[in-house]
Amino acid sequence: MAKQNELMDKAEDVADQVLRHSKHVLPHIARFCLISTFLEDGIRMWTQWGEQRDYMNISWGCGYFLGTLFVIVNLVGQLGGCIMILSRQKVPIGCGVLFFIIFLQTVAYSILWDLKFLLRNLALAGGVLLLLAENKAEGRSLFAGLPSLGENNPKQYMQLSGRILLVLMFLTLLRFEMDFLQIVQNFVGTALIILIAVGYKTKLSALVLVVWLTCLNFYFNAFWNVPSYKAMRDFLKYDFFQTLSVVGGLLLVVAFGPGGVSMDEHKKKW
Repeated sequence: MAKQNELMDKAEDVADQVLRHSKHVLPHIARFCLISTFLEDGIRMWTQWGEQRDYMNISWGCGYFLGTLFVIVNLVGQLGGCIMILSRQKVPIGCGVLFFIIFLQTVAYSILWDLKFLLRNLALAGGVLLLLAENKAEGRSLFAGLPSLGENNPKQYMQLSGRILLVLMFLTLLRFEMDFLQIVQNFVGTALIILIAVGYKTKLSALVLVVWLTCLNFYFNAFWNVPSYKAMRDFLKYDFFQTLSVVGGLLLVVAFGPGGVSMDEHKKKW
């Protein structure tokens, strides 16, 4: 047990060293990764304007006008929201727009009835929630000298909700196969996800999961290896950028910690 604790402490020291050397760039990388799926989808709305409009018309029988309106809302909403977040201007409005886009696409693409895609959309919402919590933290830092109402505030619960929603993404990656290596991957990944959800050794767990998810993403979702005329390219691209967004959410957890509603925070009070 003592050796395990010593090994864990060394791993945390390594993680802290990585964070100290990357603390100025890590939040920017995290935000960019998190909004990457919205950027890609917004650009796709422009490059596949006709296909998206026709899909909505065929699926819902809504006519070309409403189909075109859907494409415009997605195009302007996603690119506009991403610009607000990356420029750090009107971030709450940008996050609100992205929340609306997630809801709109969940209904329009009938994602409610597909558990895998529903979990991924909820994970995306968790990432946007973490962006909102980070913005609130920045706002508080401007008034650091003023009295605080304590740690029991909405930001802490937004961080908790964001963490829990992020872990849903991992559930879509589990493969229930009778293969030893797959069983080990599922076990280790599930353990890391639980640690992140309860907020124990959160930064280290999130950092390990970032590395793991990134490797899996580049291995399984290498859409650039598939010819552009094949439908599989779009599916892999969708998976790639959605996973990249969840990696961005986890990087926010690494950069800013789990928040007050976590075992890590309560350990400091023991």
